[in-house]
Amino acid sequence: MDSSPNAFSLLMVSSFGGVHGSPLQVQCKLYFAQNGCYNAHFPPSMSIVEFLAGSLTWCWLAGRVVLKNTTRLCSTKPIVTVNGRYPGPTLVAREDDTILVKVVNHVKYNLSIHWHGIRQIRTGWADGPAYITQCPIQPGQNYVYNFTLTGQRGTLWYHAHILWLRATVHGAIVILPKRDVPYPFPKPHKEEIVVLGEWWKSDVEAVINEALKSGLAPNVSDAHTINGHPGPVPGCPSKVKPGKTYMLRIINAALNEELFFKIAGHQLTVVEVDATYVKPFKTDTIVITPGQTTNVLVTTHRGGGKYMVAASPFMDAPIAVDNVTATATLHYSGSLTSAATTLTSTPPKNATSVATNFISSLRSLNSKQYPANVPLKIDHSLLFTVGLGINPCPTCVNGSRVVASINNVTFIMPKISLLQAHFFNISGVFTSDFPGNPPAPFNYTSTQVTNFATKQGTRLYRLAYNDTVQLVLQDTGMITPENHPLHLHGFNFFEVGRGLGNFNPKEDPKKFNLVDPVERNTIGVPSGGWTAIRFRADNPGVWFMHCHLEVHTTWGLKMAFVVDNGEGPNESLLPPPSDFP
Repeated sequence: MDSSPNAFSLLMVSSFGGVHGSPLQVQCKLYFAQNGCYNAHFPPSMSIVEFLAGSLTWCWLAGRVVLKNTTRLCSTKPIVTVNGRYPGPTLVAREDDTILVKVVNHVKYNLSIHWHGIRQIRTGWADGPAYITQCPIQPGQNYVYNFTLTGQRGTLWYHAHILWLRATVHGAIVILPKRDVPYPFPKPHKEEIVVLGEWWKSDVEAVINEALKSGLAPNVSDAHTINGHPGPVPGCPSKVKPGKTYMLRIINAALNEELFFKIAGHQLTVVEVDATYVKPFKTDTIVITPGQTTNVLVTTHRGGGKYMVAASPFMDAPIAVDNVTATATLHYSGSLTSAATTLTSTPPKNATSVATNFISSLRSLNSKQYPANVPLKIDHSLLFTVGLGINPCPTCVNGSRVVASINNVTFIMPKISLLQAHFFNISGVFTSDFPGNPPAPFNYTSTQVTNFATKQGTRLYRLAYNDTVQLVLQDTGMITPENHPLHLHGFNFFEVGRGLGNFNPKEDPKKFNLVDPVERNTIGVPSGGWTAIRFRADNPGVWFMHCHLEVHTTWGLKMAFVVDNGEGPNESLLPPPSDFP
């Protein structure tokens, strides 16, 4: 264990089962990248730390959350990193493992880490969003995140969940199936991690602080990145073999932009999204919103060559985006470094049809082993509008500021965590009166209202344990329609329907897919349209739901559900740990 300052230490405890303490042949891996080459092309073979200790495997990865001078786009700036790496180290575990991660904060910012997509069954204290499930870890302090990967396998990720620190504080989580449980598709020759992101030449905290001061939108990023780089890095080849199948675990860690991803001359077979298996289908382009993950199989040709890998923006609204394509190279072994690279054209940034075709192809695997348990009986039928607004701000440039809201409520962050207030019955922190429907219905996608002001409050929606929820997320045309990727903490949900225009509560449910809808934790609400999701509230605690466009979360497009304890022995929120911040 690194005992130096600025340490972000990862301790993983892995228990693969066994009977009454019988000896186990177990293995636990924390992958971390070689300095330099990790971010070039696709990551090469990673260093592995393994400590076998009888029935438990203890794996320690010592590192640091520290400001590190980093050069991109011919300029250098200090960034906050995990282990001095951008992206951060990959955490690898198995389904049902228990994970302990000790975070020691010695940077100047308050810090919290969210384990994006981990269900956190009864362990909401480890979920990570600052002021929702915990107060942030202050400089010089530490906190151990303790959670179990109950019934989950696939690709997820972790990231900072305070300020805009997740721009550089993020990394992959790989949850392998239980031992001797195969993938529901042919085993790939090799697996690689592909983290997509954004890069600003300026300090990202200065970017958002200036925007909040002015009341205007922040500057867009200067580049997109693939594994931390906007383009191929010379001298760090990561080659593929001809005639082999590789699995790419793709993560969109960008702050504010949905992305297309494609590889010249190769088809992608989609097999998983958000750590849930899907019916495999082939495509040449995927679309992935901030917060989402997608696993694809790529089978290499029998020949050789070098092929362009591209990540480019998707934005079908009149909103400024970073229009620079990030590139990498798929390099076949045996091909000369000097060989020409086969290029590809990226979709236009407003290629709605490409995005729609991809999204409509997603279906849950819905097999005997991996069923789609879609709630059929609904206890709460909700309609949430999502969009922008304008509120007065005497000190801002135009005397007003851009805000965002759900059901016309711009969420105000509390001073202590909502989960604390809920667990300890602390009054005055939040109310449980979040509106289940728009307070003043209107023609959401066609008519501009004359009053763009929103109400403000720390308002939650209360659910009983095991309640079933149908939630329609409706985009609005207020200021401009826009695609909003909504992330729900603590749950997976099924997307049972989507469409353009206003949701019709009489006609649209007739077309819902209740058999094999895709299961996710982050969903894109289409620009000028709606999506309908269903989930079961079987996880007690306080669970954040917010737009994963960081600028919209900052502006207030967020809310939370509070789920009361059930009556069974394993249906109550566990008490907070002793080191809770």
